[in-house]
Amino acid sequence: MDNLSRRLLQASCAVALTAAVANPAAAQSTRKDLKAGNKLFEQDNYRAAIPYYEKVLAKDPNNAKALFNAGISYMSFDKEKASDYIYKAQKIKPKVDKSVEYWLGRVDHLNYNFDEAVAHFQAYNATLKKSDQRKEELAQLIAHSKNAKVQFNSPKDIFVKNLGPTINTQYSEHSPVISSDDKTLIFTSRGEAVTGATGNISDKKNKSIAADGEYFEDIFEATRVDDENWQKPRSLSGVLNGKGHDASTQLFDNDSKLLMYRNDNNGDIFVSDKSGGDWGVPKPLDANINSKAYEGDAYITPDGLTLIFATGKYSEDGTLDLFQSTRVAGGDFGPAKSLGANINTKYDDDSPYMSKDGKTLYFSSRGHNTMGGYDIFKSEYDEAARKWGPSQNMGYPINTPDDDSYYRLSPDGSYAYLSSYRIGGYGEKDIYTINYIKNANIIGKVFSKRDSTTVIPGVELVFSGAQADKTALSFRDITKPDGAYQVAVLSGRTYQVAVSKDGKNIETQEFAVPVSTNDSTTITKNFYVDYIDTTSTGLAFKNIYFDTDKYKLRPESITELNNTSQVLMANTGINISIEGHCDSRNTDEYNMVLGQNRAEAAYNYLKKQGIAETRMTTVSYGERRPAAPNDSPENMQLNRRDEFKVVLKEGETMPVVAPAAPMTEPTAAPLTPGKSKMKMADGTKVKTKVDEDSDKVKVKTKGPTGDTKTKTKNGEVDAKAKDASGEKTKIKAKNE
Repeated sequence: MDNLSRRLLQASCAVALTAAVANPAAAQSTRKDLKAGNKLFEQDNYRAAIPYYEKVLAKDPNNAKALFNAGISYMSFDKEKASDYIYKAQKIKPKVDKSVEYWLGRVDHLNYNFDEAVAHFQAYNATLKKSDQRKEELAQLIAHSKNAKVQFNSPKDIFVKNLGPTINTQYSEHSPVISSDDKTLIFTSRGEAVTGATGNISDKKNKSIAADGEYFEDIFEATRVDDENWQKPRSLSGVLNGKGHDASTQLFDNDSKLLMYRNDNNGDIFVSDKSGGDWGVPKPLDANINSKAYEGDAYITPDGLTLIFATGKYSEDGTLDLFQSTRVAGGDFGPAKSLGANINTKYDDDSPYMSKDGKTLYFSSRGHNTMGGYDIFKSEYDEAARKWGPSQNMGYPINTPDDDSYYRLSPDGSYAYLSSYRIGGYGEKDIYTINYIKNANIIGKVFSKRDSTTVIPGVELVFSGAQADKTALSFRDITKPDGAYQVAVLSGRTYQVAVSKDGKNIETQEFAVPVSTNDSTTITKNFYVDYIDTTSTGLAFKNIYFDTDKYKLRPESITELNNTSQVLMANTGINISIEGHCDSRNTDEYNMVLGQNRAEAAYNYLKKQGIAETRMTTVSYGERRPAAPNDSPENMQLNRRDEFKVVLKEGETMPVVAPAAPMTEPTAAPLTPGKSKMKMADGTKVKTKVDEDSDKVKVKTKGPTGDTKTKTKNGEVDAKAKDASGEKTKIKAKNE
């Protein structure tokens, strides 16, 4: 915790304690619990303080001060609950604490609400005097939030995976060390299985609990079962255990030596040798490395001659910097030398690790352009200048708004381990693996949905997606004569796959590609599409189109439906499916209904033209099968349509299509002048009126499916129709 946070906590605790004592109306037990919680809170023993605050809140849910202090205490264990508690405290009592804006900024930052965090930090900053030293720390916190927003909005294609509950607990796990065969994990835990310490304990009955109320750090070992699982960890602290905290750092020299940390002498670096399967008593490194100041994490080069380590020895305020020391074989380490201004900042710089070739240094820092807390950085060694180059933030999601540290590469360098406190973990810090997302090879064929066996060559498939930073991705292939295709796509995302042939969209499907962390993953995906090759028969029904949110037939649609009816009348063996489609302006449910209405509008018209009901079916796809992306008025018009597909029964082949018969004058007997009435089997009433010269005919129908009025004069037809739903249609035509 930074200095500003500690000062604010101490002030907050003092106010809370005074308020509790000054409130004579509070129950004695509540005062006692609040006092006990505040005492632990002041000692930074937040885990132990929380139960006392929860007791207070169980009796008095609106106790603003208990909510406020409990919220701060939860920040290390449950970020979301911390935010809920502090915000609730402010709502109940806006001036619950002078530093409330500061803490609101902290919890908003941890919960990825970066703009809100900046606003709170600025509000708190405005309450401070110009000479207040806290202004500098607030400026850094504001910079953290701004940096975090930039990194969060430009994420890397990284797969972050928790090692799971066998390794991680509700407490803190960190400092992962992997063996050279990638089968053994040595790590540090503050879980309940630790062995404890001989001094500096807060609970005389439980020597495993440190002064901060947490369990001491111990070193554990776990063996890999498979790629996903580990055996139950066993403690190594029987031999390696010191007076208090013990932490793993690095295996080296063919896994025969363990570099480790002990909090002896305010924190020193030790080494233990393995003999006969057991670790020997750890020995401290020499005085050029260890000092009265804190020495923490370290990395030793494969030849054992160079050590990079974190120490507070050379800074005025005890903050950590990274130093390097070399030795001759068999000798002690020489004087330490700073890694330079490109690495070290005035804030903590810690947790060094180097690539096998020695050209890349990975480390954690609270400085540079961190997202908040510790972030992981890397630096490339400049051979010409003989120094480390500028530090680069590894980016989100490797880094988060909270502490991210102990970045360690796997033996083959294909992935890495790190320790991080992030939302979705098991408690405090957890150990995660970091993999760069790789391509997956997608193979398959395109089949006709009609029989699921007929392949379709010449089909274009376009996989459209996006990178993690929203940059568009597009991968394309065209099916071969055997219907096969192959594309290599970036894995770990859902693609929209547009299937088209001869420049015309057949349909669009969604396809989710799972995460692949190697380049050898192959996934088979076959597509089954509504497509029948009609080019050999000369049969091609044209689409008809609709106005926005309408299913009324347009005049040009009437003309096209007349052509369709002529083809169907000339080919009585052909049945069709009428498919209604929509753009994406409304909800999926609404568009399914609208699409059905559009299909039925064409169905009803063709039925009136004499096409038997048994030859037609209707179906609605709503917005689910767009002909084009819904990204422009022109494309949306293409999607507001009816399509007409030939329906073949199982085993049938496409019949030879006869040309449509030309429009001819009817050969029925001449109409007789006068009026007539009749009633059809379905109840439809028909009235007919023919004038004296038989050149003018009026016909009216009224029945269950709707009403019509038709007038024919001198070869011109004027018709009006209204179906059962009230939809009206007008037709005017002239027989040449």
